[in-house]
Amino acid sequence: MVIAICIAQNKLMEIFFQTALACIPDFRRTPCMGKQSAVDELLQRIAQDFETLPRQLQNVASYLERERANIMVQRINEIAAGCDVHPSAVVRFAQRFGYSGFSEMQAVFRHEYTEAVTPARSYQQRIRRVIAEGEGDMPASQMAVRFMDASRSGLDELVKSFNAKHFDAAVDLLVKAENIYVVAVRRTFSIASYIVYALQHTAKRVHLVSGLGGMYREQIRSIGKNDVLIAISYPPYGKETLYCSRVAHQHKAKVLAITDSALGALGREAHATLLVQESSAFAFRALTSTICLCQALFVALAYKLELKVEETIHSGEYDD
Repeated sequence: MVIAICIAQNKLMEIFFQTALACIPDFRRTPCMGKQSAVDELLQRIAQDFETLPRQLQNVASYLERERANIMVQRINEIAAGCDVHPSAVVRFAQRFGYSGFSEMQAVFRHEYTEAVTPARSYQQRIRRVIAEGEGDMPASQMAVRFMDASRSGLDELVKSFNAKHFDAAVDLLVKAENIYVVAVRRTFSIASYIVYALQHTAKRVHLVSGLGGMYREQIRSIGKNDVLIAISYPPYGKETLYCSRVAHQHKAKVLAITDSALGALGREAHATLLVQESSAFAFRALTSTICLCQALFVALAYKLELKVEETIHSGEYDD
């Protein structure tokens, strides 16, 4: 069977995400491009100064970027605990960027999200509250529903924060790549395995850096300046993934990071970064948003390459 991918890329992405989010009531997508908000301007300033900040203030910077949707309702002690710093460090951080204190900086986040609030956002907050208030002796079916709600919440956040410019840049990296290497470990290894499977439907040379036998060094050593490494990791970042990213930089290869923060250890020096905030339930983080983003990445690449995927089943051979 021959599947021709022949619709416009932006329209295809819109259909892809809307299909994934069809079950969310009153979903309204916020435009991802346009006039930069005060929060975006602040985060851009933070990113520019990040390397010069003391370690404690770097922790605060990463937390703000990662939890920007929740800063408006958090107390300074909660933020300090999330950053593993003293509350005074949060105050110093705010003053470092021109605010009188934490409250004035928090008002910037509160103003943006008060204006942008939608039924979908309220729905997401209700889901998070229900998950956080889990009861004992919960039926298995109810646990399943809460996992589904957490995944749905994550997809909502994925589309709301989707950055078309960054996504297009990621696709362009893959279009130009001679070889594509993919690395992810432990929880995200299944995502790496999937995207390698999908990319092997293109003419690109694709390599899964699996580390089989502990051979991460040997599997990544051949990466070159015309290649791209797709690195997928979330805190606490896999040391193997960070190692492969460093090697890619040393060999002048490009790095496409799929992670939760542009200021984190993986995203900070990547040539392109796709951000994903996965929701969690019962202390387990979902992977729904990450797999959705990776599928969209493959479909967009296939369109760019004007790909025709041939799926032929030969008698006597194995198939899916």
